[in-house]
Amino acid sequence: MKLRSLIILLFLILAAGTAACIMIIGGYRHEIADPLKYNDIQMTVRENIDHLNTLDDAYPDSPVIVFDANGFLAYPENSPVKDISSAIREGYVLLPVSDGNRFLATAAIPDPDSTSYDNAEKRLMAAVVIMVILFGITSVIFILYTHKNVIKPFGKMQDFAGRIAMGDLDTPLSMDKGNLFGVFTESFDIMREELKSARERENALKLKEKELVAQLSHDLKTPIAGINTICDVLSVKVTDDYTLGKVHDIQKKTAQMDMLVTDLFTTALDDLGEMTVNCTDESSHILGDIVQANDPRSLTTSESIPECLINIDKIRMSQIVGNIIGNSYKYADTSIDVTYTLSGDYLKMAITDHGAGVPEDELTLITNKFYRGKSVRSSDKGGSGLGLYIASELMAKMNGELICSCSDKGFTVTLMILLS
Repeated sequence: MKLRSLIILLFLILAAGTAACIMIIGGYRHEIADPLKYNDIQMTVRENIDHLNTLDDAYPDSPVIVFDANGFLAYPENSPVKDISSAIREGYVLLPVSDGNRFLATAAIPDPDSTSYDNAEKRLMAAVVIMVILFGITSVIFILYTHKNVIKPFGKMQDFAGRIAMGDLDTPLSMDKGNLFGVFTESFDIMREELKSARERENALKLKEKELVAQLSHDLKTPIAGINTICDVLSVKVTDDYTLGKVHDIQKKTAQMDMLVTDLFTTALDDLGEMTVNCTDESSHILGDIVQANDPRSLTTSESIPECLINIDKIRMSQIVGNIIGNSYKYADTSIDVTYTLSGDYLKMAITDHGAGVPEDELTLITNKFYRGKSVRSSDKGGSGLGLYIASELMAKMNGELICSCSDKGFTVTLMILLS
């Protein structure tokens, strides 16, 4: 309603100013010369040529200027018009005064039509100035009102939309009293609440999904352990070479399943924020035991380990090394070199196989979750793409780093292990 009132007020001011201008222009009337008055002035000047000061009493409302026979000012002395030429420029009416054949003087009076025109022009200018001032004041009020009630609320909605796009669904959109966008603003805030509810439902479903994956992964480890136990028993009791070979094949597949389930379970715990590490100070020689425990095929060759204390979680470090050596078994199937070097605050443990390695453009991708290289996807070798991802995440949680690289010697995974 306020905006409508301001617009109506602007229109009324414009209309009133226009009407006033029309009335002033229409009120102007052309003044017709009065011959009788002109004759009376000529006669009065002729009769009082030696006493011109009597003109003030005779024509108090119409000043009369008198010039002598030579055209110079004779009366009054303080007149701004000093000669006939100036009087002509100022638009005065000139009346010659003579006594028979003798020219006495020239009387000059303001042109009544010019005076009327000047007065009308002054009134018109005054009306225009007043109209412009009123229009300017109303325009300023209109601009301030528009900024407060239109531009500013619209800016708030723009900021609100930006926060929504950035994922901030908790901050409500404030609604000012008298806001022109009131209903629109309320709809925006309702949209925010609906989006927030949808996001909460989505997060709840994702959480249940992750919990289900973690539960299933945990439950699968029991039957896998049972299969492995049965295979151990059969390996002792079976004497037939063919059957014994099949039992060993089952054990290999069971070991692969166990690794996949372990990786899946660990990833589910990471998604739930429950993949924790408990670091303790350990002797660096424990790394040799970890490598040996995760190398059932005895393919690794290790250098001597520098004597130092490292800050690790033994169980998680065994999981990391097991994933790396398991990948080398699966994809390279070559001997594996393990070297150790002290580097600042870290012990560098480099695990290198002598396989084909990984293309340069994939090195930065192989630690991503579920990523499997192009050559791996085209082969018949299984895998979930979780091994190096889990190893990298666990190293980060132990304040270390996992770095992948390739050289002529093969594929290398370097573990940066924090010193105590």
